[in-house]
Amino acid sequence: MSFAVPDSVRPIRDAVYQFMTERVEPAEPALYAGDAAPLDELRREAKKEGLWALGHPRELGGGGLPFLDYVYVNEVQGRSEFGQIALGTFTLQDSLMLHENASPEQRERYLAPLVRGDISPSFAMTEPTISSSDPTQIRTAAVLDGDEWVINGHKWFTTGASLAAYTTVMCRTEQDAPPHLAFSMILVPTDTPGYTIVRETPVLGLDGAHCEVRYDDVRVPASNLLGERGRGFVIAQKRLGPGRIFHCMRWLGQAQRAFDLMCRRLHERTAFGGPLARKQLMRQHVFDSYTEIQAARLLTLNAAEAIDAGSEARVEIGAIKVVGARMLHNVIDRAIQVYGAAGLTPDTPLDRMYRHARAGRIYDGPDEVHIDSVGRRVLGEYAAGGNWEFGLR
Repeated sequence: MSFAVPDSVRPIRDAVYQFMTERVEPAEPALYAGDAAPLDELRREAKKEGLWALGHPRELGGGGLPFLDYVYVNEVQGRSEFGQIALGTFTLQDSLMLHENASPEQRERYLAPLVRGDISPSFAMTEPTISSSDPTQIRTAAVLDGDEWVINGHKWFTTGASLAAYTTVMCRTEQDAPPHLAFSMILVPTDTPGYTIVRETPVLGLDGAHCEVRYDDVRVPASNLLGERGRGFVIAQKRLGPGRIFHCMRWLGQAQRAFDLMCRRLHERTAFGGPLARKQLMRQHVFDSYTEIQAARLLTLNAAEAIDAGSEARVEIGAIKVVGARMLHNVIDRAIQVYGAAGLTPDTPLDRMYRHARAGRIYDGPDEVHIDSVGRRVLGEYAAGGNWEFGLR
């Protein structure tokens, strides 16, 4: 495997890079201030230039990029937190989930508009009163009453719910089944009576539409069940697995941007008789960031290659979720250190990037869960009489 971008992917990657650096990044100040007009224009331009929904399957109207090729594009798109919205890939996890599980009626109502960017999705799994690293404790429940599901419960960190057309809700539907067969996914339009957004929960001072939502006798048709009853965990795992590597792809773009800012600052800033680039301790920051980015990038490419080959890649994805989040935090932290006081201000994007990076070690499973899972799976190979031969995996 090579770090280099394949020639077949280079043209589309270069086009996305140019779009990000020349149009999305300059629009960030207005977007941070809540002006939606630039984002609407960016979305129109992306569609016009053939850069829209590149990771979505071609049969859904997307670009149809293989998983591994998409890493090379998504790492560029990840340079800005607005990249995936501007380029129509924000809905990819939900589109893939619907593509595999939705009924014809659900596909027409939700899937096609998602890929076009006409509507936004949201996904409700996390609850404030339980440990989300153990989703078998989920208390939100749905009871079938005639031809309707009646849902009661309390969710939070339902990202984007305030802007979404619907929420996919994971809830208990089977009372006597084993824990991993007791939950189902139900599609709930956000304008349904009883669906109440309590607040948009700020995260480290950022308002990211992470909504707290109550479900009080929410009634939806029985046909809103996504997939089979009791298969909620299977659907969730298939959604979250690729979703974690999507995060890791974008983190590479964030890390690249922070690395660029740091290295340029080292040449521009002088102290104690010369540029910071001549100071050995500053070069240590460059070395540490270089090695961490390269390691995380190779792990991400390896995970994507395994997925393209048909593997669930649970070890590979679990490992990169932890390594990628830690790498991103460390690289941005060093860039802030190089900038000094200026790095703590909104004069650079680093202050927002740093806060987003810290959250990465928690969402879609905290580090501890993935570390335990990877260790258990690797040790399981040895318990079965085998080993973990790195050169063959």
